[in-house]
Amino acid sequence: MNEPLVDFHCHLDLFPDLEQIVRECEARRVYTLAVTTTPRAWARNRDAAAATKHVRAALGIHPQLVTTHGNEIELWEKLLPETRYVGEVGLDAGPAHFKSLPLQREVFRRVLEACAMLGDRILSVHSVRAATPVLDMIEAHLPAGRSKVVLHWFSGSRAEARRAVEMGCWFSVNVPMLRNERTASIITSVIPLDRILTETDGPFAEGPLGPARPKDVRMALDLCAPALGIEREEVAGHVLRNMRGLLTV
Repeated sequence: MNEPLVDFHCHLDLFPDLEQIVRECEARRVYTLAVTTTPRAWARNRDAAAATKHVRAALGIHPQLVTTHGNEIELWEKLLPETRYVGEVGLDAGPAHFKSLPLQREVFRRVLEACAMLGDRILSVHSVRAATPVLDMIEAHLPAGRSKVVLHWFSGSRAEARRAVEMGCWFSVNVPMLRNERTASIITSVIPLDRILTETDGPFAEGPLGPARPKDVRMALDLCAPALGIEREEVAGHVLRNMRGLLTV
């Protein structure tokens, strides 16, 4: 069965076969958001996705890389008019990146303010151990209605998830989230079904044969369906409608 699928966060350019994996997304009808980690990676991803129906490239500046690439924020701002899609951006307060939080905040503030100024952007946002400061910054610098936020691989608390829902955020969920008892419970009891998208975060998450590729996003559907108590096809239909609604509303 070649049903349409949604992988709303995947690092296609970190696979060794970018062009092949883009063709695979087209052939398998996987609507894929190809996030980037630095502005200098943008052109390659933009060009690879340019003639496709199912792949869109997002302009990113990853919080884990701001110590080495934070000075590229001006280039990021210059490139933003070229795309509606933004990612990967956000904050990471994990032990390895905590010291760079002040610089992360400055970069993320400029990202949010640029998206607010241009409007109609869709952001895939990283928030490891930083859900509250991420939501605080979104409230402060991205007025409601100016752009839309999808929280990627959300690992915050139930209270933070409720706050994000109230703020109008979407959530892209993956296999590790659904295999984790705490985050799976948040997905099924806090996040409305009409705010759920699926993702792989390949190659950083594992698929059945190695690093997860966009086609492996069906594994998230396989886990999501019993957790939600509905049929897999119904979940797939909701996710597809959610993506289309996110892009058009």
